[in-house]
Amino acid sequence: MQTSSKRGSALLMVLWLTAALSAIGLAVANNVRGETERAGTNVDDVKSYFLARGAIERAALRFQWGLPFYIQGAPAMDLDFPSGIVHVDIVPETSRLSLNGSRPEDLMRLLMALGLPEDMAVDTAGAIVDWRTPDPLHNSPYDAFYLALSPSFLPRHASFVENEELLLVKGITPDLFYGSSLDRTHAGLRDCVSVYGTTGGIDINAAQPETMQAVGLSPVDAANIVRYRTEHQMITPRQFNEIVQSIGPSARRLGFGGQTMFTLRATARMRQPDGKLSDLRRSVAALVKFLPQGGFQVLRWFDRG
Repeated sequence: MQTSSKRGSALLMVLWLTAALSAIGLAVANNVRGETERAGTNVDDVKSYFLARGAIERAALRFQWGLPFYIQGAPAMDLDFPSGIVHVDIVPETSRLSLNGSRPEDLMRLLMALGLPEDMAVDTAGAIVDWRTPDPLHNSPYDAFYLALSPSFLPRHASFVENEELLLVKGITPDLFYGSSLDRTHAGLRDCVSVYGTTGGIDINAAQPETMQAVGLSPVDAANIVRYRTEHQMITPRQFNEIVQSIGPSARRLGFGGQTMFTLRATARMRQPDGKLSDLRRSVAALVKFLPQGGFQVLRWFDRG
């Protein structure tokens, strides 16, 4: 009887050890699988990065070559590579208002279109104008606000050098500046103003609806333009003239096409061994200046477009 009891205890111990080892084995296998998947994702991310980076250079060359490689005014191009596909957005800086040259009333209308109440829009527009206005004696009423912060500082009272400088200005929150970066459900200030932006006609094919409202269009007209260019992929010069005539005087500050400064934003998707496209998307962007004598210069590079 005692021997049988010992055998039963030994069998129970073996079963417990087997269960414990099985659990450890499953945990190790699960960790290994997770690490393998993460390593694979990192590899795909790096491959997608270089694919998108190469697409920026190819898109810049096609832009310079013109027809049949690129149609003037087109807001995007799609590039096919053996390793994947890349969608390249072509955003002229003329689709954004000049951060240093826009009138206070334009900035106020823009801020209201982006969702600020009128009183906050007036104050924030005033803070933007104050930041870029020379004031050697620092007598500005806004200076006290910055000095009360911790750490305190004084505004530059000089032209904006970078768009991100706006984040230091009174009333500019990250949500207001960036908007909805992931799903692009609503624009941010960085989509609507730029240190390289225009004080003239804004590009009808790339301007945000909020930017069009800032230069005098009604929300309905701005929405109709966005819908029209989405349905037709782009607005041609002939269609542009028809739209301007149909809208009337409020469309006088619309323009067609860019000049020399463009943001190229490339979003790459790798092609898997079975030929299907990966769900992973990788975006990079570059602010490019096209030179009159040919060639181009990358002024700013964004590893995460």
